[in-house]
Amino acid sequence: MMENNVTEEPSPLRITPTVRALGSALRGKRENVPESSRGNSNRIFPEPEKLWFKESSAKNLRNRDFLSPSTMLNTLYADGQVPPAVMSRVLSLRGSGVLPVAAGEVMDEGLRVRVDRAAAFRAVLAGGATEYLMPSSKKQGCVVLNCPALHSKPNTPTPDTLTLGQLRTVLLADHMGALLRRQGFEVTYCPTLPEDSDIITFLRALGIDWPTAPANWTNEEREEKIQEALENCTYKERETERGRRTSGGGRKVEDGENERALRINLKRVFQEEGLLGYDPSLGTCTVHRDSVSHLAQLDLATADSTATALHVTSCQDEFRQQQIAMLWRASGAMHTQRHLVCGPVKTPGSHLTAAQYLQLRRGQMKEASEMKYGDQVEGQTWDDIIRVMTSATVRFELLSTVHTSPVTLDVQREGGVSTKGPRGGVFVMYNCARLHTLFDSYERGVEKGLYPEIPEGSQLDFSALKEEGEWLLLFNYVIPFSELLDQSGQALDSEGGGARVNIKTEQICKFLVSLSKDFSSYYNRVHVLGEPLPHLFNQMFCRLYLLRALRELYHSALDTLTLPPIRQL
Repeated sequence: MMENNVTEEPSPLRITPTVRALGSALRGKRENVPESSRGNSNRIFPEPEKLWFKESSAKNLRNRDFLSPSTMLNTLYADGQVPPAVMSRVLSLRGSGVLPVAAGEVMDEGLRVRVDRAAAFRAVLAGGATEYLMPSSKKQGCVVLNCPALHSKPNTPTPDTLTLGQLRTVLLADHMGALLRRQGFEVTYCPTLPEDSDIITFLRALGIDWPTAPANWTNEEREEKIQEALENCTYKERETERGRRTSGGGRKVEDGENERALRINLKRVFQEEGLLGYDPSLGTCTVHRDSVSHLAQLDLATADSTATALHVTSCQDEFRQQQIAMLWRASGAMHTQRHLVCGPVKTPGSHLTAAQYLQLRRGQMKEASEMKYGDQVEGQTWDDIIRVMTSATVRFELLSTVHTSPVTLDVQREGGVSTKGPRGGVFVMYNCARLHTLFDSYERGVEKGLYPEIPEGSQLDFSALKEEGEWLLLFNYVIPFSELLDQSGQALDSEGGGARVNIKTEQICKFLVSLSKDFSSYYNRVHVLGEPLPHLFNQMFCRLYLLRALRELYHSALDTLTLPPIRQL
């Protein structure tokens, strides 16, 4: 029998395929499970991916990487005894993207498996970790991120009228756009704002690039088209005289306006079109000029595509945005619409606008930097550092919480922003800067002749990476990152569940804070750039390969928050 010697290009190692392969190896084919193991015919056999879980704590990673708990083994096998043939399948695990298994044993807590760590380090790091810094699969499609907080009502919002809850929605829309673009989606933002307006200057100070148009630009043609479509739609209610009186929105109607109120039955829209998740109390809505303007902006943003519209709104504005969504549907727009709803932002003891909040955090960041670095905190370089660090602080404060939950901010002026301690954006940016400083130190060592240039990964023995913190950094951060990037697009694609969509938008911030804690612990414990002795170079280079992957991981994750890395502090 001839062997097939064709070798496939190895796939990047992934957690999910490994868990699935381990589950299939343990579960086997149903017909191969011994009668004594099946018990009665009502026994439930879990799906393969539910049989194992990945370890993540430093304590457990000392003796295992994956565990199938004894409760699962008892479900599959009599008395939880794993047959030798099954254990052999687990230990000889192979497959695309599957981590190599080194050992496995049944203990009181269950069947624990240990990965061949040297082989995993080599597979991930030797050729560069580029494939681990991007989504595992590319998607296609168009998404319009609509931010109701930025629409004219009837005037363009300003930093002084923008609430903290609305600022949270803007930052979330910006983050979602970066995540979706990374996955291959074409992303546009709505509404278009007047260039050189105060709100655009404010957003740019936060690193947000929002679409603009000349100050004298109008969207009147589309507004007229939307108005006409609504006047002729099947959901229009009988017109009522209104003259000089107050409209449904509380606005006084002036002479010269259309004397008949245009009212749309929104409840009929979502009932007759089978749209789930909309508030049954929407009822009938009077169409006002700012609503038509909002719809015309949506029409502009979706003009050239069959886009999904993702409305990123605060819980206070959710009802109003559902009205807008159903008006848009009534006008003939057939785009899929989803609502990403943010909880409130609370500031006990004070009330701040978005502008005041940013000004407070910038002042605190400057003060904290001056206390730590002294007189050197001056000039354009430090202005840029303080701007980015302030932006990072604001993002981590408003985006690290589940988007549906409230955020409570400490905005007492004497509180300050600490440059120390494992919390938030400052801590993350500081540890990113430490990696840049490390590589700068290495390059200076090369220039002085202390160290040779980093060799090709294929020339290194990655079994030198034995420190427990090294495996934790690879296994908990570098390898899983691509699957973390996949999640926002998967949630957007999911059918059912109604108008609202829940996306784990807090995960990148939490990932970066956790990474920074573990990297900081490792960096404080391990002297990476050791003595310039040849017999120590292999281990040093292996560590530099790992830390180079971490540096690129920081860049990739920060990019989804539209934060540039700080390279020097």
